[in-house]
Amino acid sequence: MRIASLLPSATEIICALGLRDCLVGVSHSCDYPAGVGNLPRLTSTVIPVQASSLEIDQAVRRKLAGEGALYELDLDALEAVQPDVVVSQRLCDVCAVSMNEVENALCSLSSQPVLVDTEPSCLDDVYGDIRRVAQAAGVPGQGEAVVAGLAARMRALEKRTAAIPREQRPRLAMVEWLDPPFNSGHWSPELVEAAGAIDVLGPRRAPSHTITWDDVLAAKPDVVLLSVCGFDVERTRRELAAIESGPGWQAVNAAVEGRVLVMDGDAYFSRPGPRLVEAAEVLAAMLHPTREVTKVTLPETRCPRS
Repeated sequence: MRIASLLPSATEIICALGLRDCLVGVSHSCDYPAGVGNLPRLTSTVIPVQASSLEIDQAVRRKLAGEGALYELDLDALEAVQPDVVVSQRLCDVCAVSMNEVENALCSLSSQPVLVDTEPSCLDDVYGDIRRVAQAAGVPGQGEAVVAGLAARMRALEKRTAAIPREQRPRLAMVEWLDPPFNSGHWSPELVEAAGAIDVLGPRRAPSHTITWDDVLAAKPDVVLLSVCGFDVERTRRELAAIESGPGWQAVNAAVEGRVLVMDGDAYFSRPGPRLVEAAEVLAAMLHPTREVTKVTLPETRCPRS
């Protein structure tokens, strides 16, 4: 079995299924588990990834308005790896090569691979994607085993956080982009709730969208969680430094009072794969340190007080 992954979450799913040795190519942004970046790169991006949040946002909006594609698929590289299965997505035009381009490209491949299209909006959908990738790869039993393990961890977490009274659950504003700010949608509000908090920006299963810092202020969060798509903790902190002196950020009490948490967006919330469950576990431990809601090793997540 030869599998090509065109997005990071698919690569993580494939590896979680024990199919790392079947991977023959990955996207330009695949970086987990360690070592997958050494595989042939099948895509590239025109997004200026080292630019500021605002510059990246402006570039993306121009491209989406008709100035060309954000990502390019290397058809020659894809033909060279001769995949039996290709995993891609149509969930987000900003996340990966467009599904239309993928479908058109696969028609020309001599290997005539099976295409697995992922489009999750909640954790159950992610479980479904894991099963479908496993089915396409001929290992349905492994898919069921991975899903069963993840679901059991989520049930255990939800059972523990269910004991937390609503009045003791922090009101949490989760932001996945800084300039301009975006809320975090799809599966993220579900994970926030499982972690024993109240998501004040939501809603569940809906795409993220542009908001303002006034929207965050109006939501009256006890805690602001920054989990920026495509950024690690260090990069998020650098980007935050450019906006934290602005009137919008300074108006948010949670920010001024130092109740800000930063999590690696790619490692936890941005990629709809197996690590979403770990994201909920880590967030629960961060928000409820005196309760034994879960046993995880916490990363460095706190943001210096403004």
